[in-house]
Amino acid sequence: MNSDFAAARVHLNEALNLLCGHDQVSRESREAIDLLIEEVITAEHCKQPAKVIEFRRITEGRGNLKRADSDR
Repeated sequence: MNSDFAAARVHLNEALNLLCGHDQVSRESREAIDLLIEEVITAEHCKQPAKVIEFRRITEGRGNLKRADSDR
């Protein structure tokens, strides 16, 4: 099962907006949520390993180029 980072980010932002108090617990909670949001964004945009696509090769003949798959 894959995580839904976009949805998690929405909920974390909502929690951040709800903790609008000036008390120490609210400030520390906002700091912790900020760190979580940064981690979620990093995970959301982390690139997957690239899939290598092999292209057809072109061979060089005398003065002209020929496709390696010249049966077309």
